[in-house]
Amino acid sequence: MSARRPPPAWRLPQGVNSPLWEYLNTPRLAAEEDAYFAGHPLFDADADALDARFPTPGRLVDLGCGAGRHSLRFAARGFEVVSIDLARPMLEVVARKAEEAGVGDRLLPLQANLCHLGGLPSATFDYALSMFSTLGMIRGRDARRRALAEAARVLKPGGRLALHAHNVWLNLRDPQGRRWLLRQALRLFGGRDEFGDRRMTYRGIPGMEVHLYRWGELRRELSLAGFRVDEVVPLDEVTAAPIPNPGRFPSLRAGGWLVFATRHQPRSERV
Repeated sequence: MSARRPPPAWRLPQGVNSPLWEYLNTPRLAAEEDAYFAGHPLFDADADALDARFPTPGRLVDLGCGAGRHSLRFAARGFEVVSIDLARPMLEVVARKAEEAGVGDRLLPLQANLCHLGGLPSATFDYALSMFSTLGMIRGRDARRRALAEAARVLKPGGRLALHAHNVWLNLRDPQGRRWLLRQALRLFGGRDEFGDRRMTYRGIPGMEVHLYRWGELRRELSLAGFRVDEVVPLDEVTAAPIPNPGRFPSLRAGGWLVFATRHQPRSERV
């Protein structure tokens, strides 16, 4: 099945362009999600990292849950999970899988824009996830900042965020990537683009974009949203394993990062 025709640009949700709208509303992508990513090395790597760092059950919000691979695993471990996505087809898959796994009573699928989580009370969750470059799929710097601010708002003071992002400098490793970086620099100087926005055809949808971060940029955006970075795991581009000798030029060598950060406690809430 194909997606409905996208609405005009002025009616699209914040952080969504026409290709992303098509992705969110194409039922076949949700139906094929598990098979398409079967065996992806990052999926094992991030699951192991999350399980090791979030050992104690609590309230968890999965921001951009997709077909629910993390949501379902945490619900099975005894966490109370709210699985959020803007894609209704993905949430239908999550709900079905939760019932089949017997965790439907601990998992709530919720359709919402990650930039606008007003339906969730502030300081509700112990943990938040934003995995598999979900943040990078949000279109526009202002929208990404809004999404990070919303993630901070719904976390309790001291609550922890786990986030994955791709590294823009991985494009230095091949001629095509270097040409793209040069075009990016020219567009940046011309005021026509945000540095790091890469377009591609993804799962049959042309014009899909993902924002690739520089490490300093990502750290700054997290700080602006109210997070303190606790741990950074630089990942190999191919194997998704932590890179060897991570202290040696990790900002250039990593294909991406798993970042673990804690929400600051506002001064007004301190005793």
